[in-house]
Amino acid sequence: MSVKAFELVPAVERDLLMGDKARINIECIECCGKHLYMGTNDCFIHHFLLDEVTSSKGKLSYSAQKLLHKYMGLKKPVAELRAASALERLIVLCDGIVFLVDMVTLETVPSAAGGGAKIRGVTSFCINENPVNGDPFCVEMGVLSSKRRTVQIYMVYEDRVQLVKEVTTPEQPCAVSVDGYFLCLALTSQYMILNYNTGASQDLFPYNSEERRPIVKRIGREEFLLAAHGGLGMFANAEGVSQRAPVNWSESVIGAAVCFPYVVALDESFITIHSMLDQQLKQTLSFRDGHILQDFEGKVILASTKAVYVLVPLPLERQIQDLLANHKVEEALILTEGAQQNIPKEKFQILHKRILQQAGFIQFGQLQFLEAKEHFRKGQLDVRELISLYPLLLPASSSFTRCHPPLHEFADLNHLAQGDEEKVLRCKKFLITYLGEVRSTEVANGCREDVDTALLKLYAEQNHDSLLDLLASDNACLVADSIPWLEKYHKYFALGLLYHYNGQDSAALQLWIQVADGDLQDSTRADLYEYIVDFLCSSSNLDLVWKYADWALRKDPTMGVNIFRKRPASKELLELNPDDVVSYLGKHSQALLLYLEHLVLLSPMLQKEKFHTHLAVLYLERVLTLLSQSPTDEEQISRARERLQTLFRVSNLYRAQFLLGKMENCEQLLLERATLHGKLEEHDKALHILVHKLRDFPAAEAFCVWASSCRDSVYREQLFHLLLGVYLDGNPPGKPQTAAGGGDLEMAAVDLLNRHGEVFDAVRVLHMLPEGWSLQLLRPFLGRAIRASMHACRTSQIAMGLAHSENRQLLHDRLKDRKKPIFVSEKKGCHLCHNTFSEPDVVCLPGGVPVHTHCVAQRVRDSPTKRQLTNSSSHT
Repeated sequence: MSVKAFELVPAVERDLLMGDKARINIECIECCGKHLYMGTNDCFIHHFLLDEVTSSKGKLSYSAQKLLHKYMGLKKPVAELRAASALERLIVLCDGIVFLVDMVTLETVPSAAGGGAKIRGVTSFCINENPVNGDPFCVEMGVLSSKRRTVQIYMVYEDRVQLVKEVTTPEQPCAVSVDGYFLCLALTSQYMILNYNTGASQDLFPYNSEERRPIVKRIGREEFLLAAHGGLGMFANAEGVSQRAPVNWSESVIGAAVCFPYVVALDESFITIHSMLDQQLKQTLSFRDGHILQDFEGKVILASTKAVYVLVPLPLERQIQDLLANHKVEEALILTEGAQQNIPKEKFQILHKRILQQAGFIQFGQLQFLEAKEHFRKGQLDVRELISLYPLLLPASSSFTRCHPPLHEFADLNHLAQGDEEKVLRCKKFLITYLGEVRSTEVANGCREDVDTALLKLYAEQNHDSLLDLLASDNACLVADSIPWLEKYHKYFALGLLYHYNGQDSAALQLWIQVADGDLQDSTRADLYEYIVDFLCSSSNLDLVWKYADWALRKDPTMGVNIFRKRPASKELLELNPDDVVSYLGKHSQALLLYLEHLVLLSPMLQKEKFHTHLAVLYLERVLTLLSQSPTDEEQISRARERLQTLFRVSNLYRAQFLLGKMENCEQLLLERATLHGKLEEHDKALHILVHKLRDFPAAEAFCVWASSCRDSVYREQLFHLLLGVYLDGNPPGKPQTAAGGGDLEMAAVDLLNRHGEVFDAVRVLHMLPEGWSLQLLRPFLGRAIRASMHACRTSQIAMGLAHSENRQLLHDRLKDRKKPIFVSEKKGCHLCHNTFSEPDVVCLPGGVPVHTHCVAQRVRDSPTKRQLTNSSSHT
């Protein structure tokens, strides 16, 4: 059996009932409070007083005192007894007669004047425990007649009975139970439900009453328990529907009763107890010669022919604890939840939570983690109860003490696992999962420090990936408890994160630097150096930045300079003064160069002459150094000169004259000198270097394009004419004329005209060219010049025509509007500027709309035709 739900306790012993009269047998019993009445086969009613006695160990027993016994005057056994306590009457069935007896004196109540107190020809009766009559001093009773197929409804008063209803049945009824207007009847061959008020009936299921005694038992409001074929106890409500699964009891059941949540059944040898919640057999008690089983106001009483016993239910909590002790978790939970209706709400909630918690620990011990977690969640377990099973996980400062009485039988995890390391590991993995789920919920309220610290210790011990996520997010890990665990498992990077979260950035950096330098071993991050640089880059503590930047720069200048280059601009971070940074980087030349490149090329908001000049000087010194080396590395020199030339071309802030002085005597940097002359607007010198010294004609053309890139067309034209003049002038003064050299310059001039002909003034070019040049050489230039001149002429003619047309239209409108008066006032506004008129001089637009004279003049100036005339070519 799964649970001990009841104990069988003697109530009235054989000697007390019959003394030395061996032939006396108990036929029926009735209990009302402490008063026990028994009907015997010799037509006596015995009255006992039952007192409950509880021993020092909490065990219940009964003390019976016989008060009275009375002979009923008939020679038949007393068949049934029912108490009507409100009337102080016993309703007695004996020899087919129902009559009333005083509960105290056991005297038969005489009939009242005009009414009878006896009913004859009765086989059975029952009391309606859900009466429809509102009179508290009246008892309703259903009676079965021995001669007719009827059920009679009587009202029982103090000194009389009154028939109020008679209902015909299809077969002779042999058992009845009443609830309100509903009769549950056992007929000869079937059970049925009958509403005696409306006459409606509902057949239930067949049953042969000749084979065995039928059982019809009211167990609650409009619900009945019936003995069915096949040894089943069936439930049926007033609508004829079974809302509970049947219980499987013995074929030879004599009687049945309900003591929620159990169904108690009596057969010839045993008492069986089934649960109404899961229909399982929970307990069996041996009971010989039993023939009566009744429940009275929750008290279950049994009787053999010679003695009376009380079936005492054990306290519900004890039953549940017994089930849990036997690890019958589901049965314990079913019993707990099923008993909810019999326990006050607040008490039930407390009990239910505790049972769920205990069930969770039982399943935890069986490694049924999913079920355990669900029970912990529903039972609102204080998560520290679970953490406390794991040695040393709770912080030393925790004030937690385990629940008393304890929720489980384990001293700790080692006791639970009994040396099984795999079981220990599985339990730790479960705790990691569970704590991770509950740490951000209400379960962790008030114990967040304990939860997070325990989780950190588990993460560190198990080398869990989530350790860093825990420390990088909002957490309540206790530093003092966490440090030994993180050091024990060489989690120095994680320890640094913990320091950082608690505002100890200096301690974090010192620890990380030890790891990066190899003094401490921690393989958590292979890129720890880069992480330190990023950390310093985002640090709001400038003292830390200045203190540890030197270490980062010494370790890797190209990466360390990112502390200053990539520092984000935000309100939370103090800005670093670039002058201070440049001064600080003075001893780190490579880092200084990278930082200046950042300031000059990537920070448009920090454009200062000294930074540009400083960077140019560093570039120049690098080039000069490479040039002075022997042997020279042409590839490095080329890259260095390219950076220098790019800076000269892009920047407008460096001191060009100063830089020219530094390279004045360096004939290897003529191209750079030419660029600087261009920045100083000394284009003639620049072109002289490019044409005559370097003989680099493409570079000369590129110089003109670059130098005029942000200027107007006139400036661009002048610069290209200057280059053409340099080509046409031949060799510079003091240098002998050579045929080859002159030919190169002439060909460069022809190429320049043919490639950039649109830039030149064709008329001026024709005056500059030598008379002996062939027109065939200049054919592309001349063709393009003629087309451009014709296009400009025709465009000008179109613009002129549009202007004439607009003028005529305005004149027409003016003549048309002269005939109409134009009203102008200080309250009327100009259609163009929306300001009011302050003087009578106005101009009228088409439609008679007056506007200011200066407004219409501005409109004419802005007209497309006027703009076209302004922008037309000077060749027109």
